[in-house]
Amino acid sequence: MNEGEISPESKSEPEVLVEIDGHVARVTINRPEVLNALRLKTLDMLEEVFDQLADDDSVHVVVITGAGEKAFVAGADVKELQDLDSDSGRQFSERGQALFRKLEVMPKATIAAVNGFALGGGCELAMACDIRVAAENARFGQPEINLGIIPGYGGTQRFTRLVGYGKAAELLMTGNMVDATKASELGLVERVVPEGSAVKEATDLARLIAGKSPLAIAAIKRTMDASQGDHSPGYMTESAEFGSIMETGDKAEGIKAFLEKRPATWKGE
Repeated sequence: MNEGEISPESKSEPEVLVEIDGHVARVTINRPEVLNALRLKTLDMLEEVFDQLADDDSVHVVVITGAGEKAFVAGADVKELQDLDSDSGRQFSERGQALFRKLEVMPKATIAAVNGFALGGGCELAMACDIRVAAENARFGQPEINLGIIPGYGGTQRFTRLVGYGKAAELLMTGNMVDATKASELGLVERVVPEGSAVKEATDLARLIAGKSPLAIAAIKRTMDASQGDHSPGYMTESAEFGSIMETGDKAEGIKAFLEKRPATWKGE
């Protein structure tokens, strides 16, 4: 991988940017006009970037952020959820789970520099990183319940591991957001910094970690991951439930209400 910016897409409209400085790579999701929402095309580009960085021995630490100060990633592209049925919904979930798992087990240290909203898929992306640095204006949450659906990219699993069952249940079932300070108190965030400085703080931390043995860092990640036990059953349940809920009336109503900017009317069917 060459130093500077790269993108699997044409340089005229890059959705993912990569900058390499020494042993630190910075990956920026570059869709600020839609608060860096993740569409399937973006996931494909991220997968290519993650594969390249995992194989690049010169890169020891990866920092992930979103373009602009309004959002890290504000969620998935809701329009892509409209036509999902049970099978395609399960596949949609498995696609995101596999990508974020690839990030989670990458043999490099990974740091999320969270600037603004980290909601839905954005919160799930941040949680798949080893460390999270949040600006004071950051907001975290899994608001899928407001669409009549559930998190599908590992949110039910990582949220529970990071903040504990009870608090995860409260936030998943209400869809409420928490600010950076509260996220830090819950154990969701490791550092809170002034607005506009998350990337700098994350990069400084990345440079510190990049000065350590990359073999030891990779070994630490493998060992810590092993301490979590078998991930498979929980993720399989999540993707299955995500798929089954795609064919409910509540899902159709939730997404329609969201797009029409009105309260949803739930019927429990």
